Amino acid sequence: MERIGFLSFGHWGPGQGSHTRTAGQALLQGIELAVAAEDIGLDGAFFRVHHFARQQASPFPLLSAIAARTARIDIGTGVIDMRYENPLYMAEEAAATDLISGGRLQLGISRGSPEPARQGASAFGYVPRDGETDADMARRHTEAFRTAISGAGVAEADPRYAGGATGLLPVQPHSPGLQERIWWGAGSRKTAIWAAEQGMNLMSSTLLTEDTGVPFHELQAEQIRLFRDAWQAAGHSHRPRVSVSRSVLPIVDDEDRRYFAGSALRDSRDQVGIIDGLTARFGKSYVGEPDRLAEELAADTAVQAADTLLLTVPNQLGVDFNAKLLGTVAQHIAPALGWAPAKG
Repeated sequence: MERIGFLSFGHWGPGQGSHTRTAGQALLQGIELAVAAEDIGLDGAFFRVHHFARQQASPFPLLSAIAARTARIDIGTGVIDMRYENPLYMAEEAAATDLISGGRLQLGISRGSPEPARQGASAFGYVPRDGETDADMARRHTEAFRTAISGAGVAEADPRYAGGATGLLPVQPHSPGLQERIWWGAGSRKTAIWAAEQGMNLMSSTLLTEDTGVPFHELQAEQIRLFRDAWQAAGHSHRPRVSVSRSVLPIVDDEDRRYFAGSALRDSRDQVGIIDGLTARFGKSYVGEPDRLAEELAADTAVQAADTLLLTVPNQLGVDFNAKLLGTVAQHIAPALGWAPAKG
């Protein structure tokens, strides 16, 4: 395991026990947790993007603020729903954020997941073309976005106002290297192969939209193997990265027991359900004493196959609690995976 970071869904609301009651608190606490994670020695601060819900929805202001407060840690998303995005405006925002961070942006994108709004992307002005599915539209937006961040021209120049220039103009600013730090959130083996063929890194979560009857981590490890095989076959020149997400909740004191003891048995095994009419397999949570969790994660074949582990955090429990959780993982669990804290 080369890198470990956190993944926050950015929930906020007035529920009992919430330390994150407003959108402003969620944003500011996200910044502070990223600073704390860098101090601990972790390698990444990632945020889920979810529309029409009390969660983080506009990642670039948040990531830019984190970039200005940190020096080393990766900043990223997991994932942006490309059905909702204007590809060229997103290319400008992403490049500006990457330049502010000094090249630390790791941008997870995807076709998206079920949303609270019916046809929510259409409210943003994006509707599939005739014969297109939502997934087709997301991939079309992705292609346009990746073209734009590559520095290629995308709009015809008007010589009257472009200093006599002709041909196609690129969007500005341009951040060299960003195109190699785009991740595709793949929910199946087929989409992982497609991501590899496209030259995007693989971001795999605790949900796969298929089920073959094997344990989740074995199915995910197969997905990772197929991705790497397809990457090699495609002949890309740069090395791919692969991340997996896990809910890791160590119990070290009475506060942890109050929050998590009840879920130790309930969430300790895979679950199978239906998402958008497809059978899906959900990965288990890792809850318990740190020594036992270290052994269980070391036996997780997908964790072993990935180079990056993203720890999902219960962000509404506040910055102090989550910094303690991340510190416990870094000190008592992550070394068993071969990870060492970053320095400097």
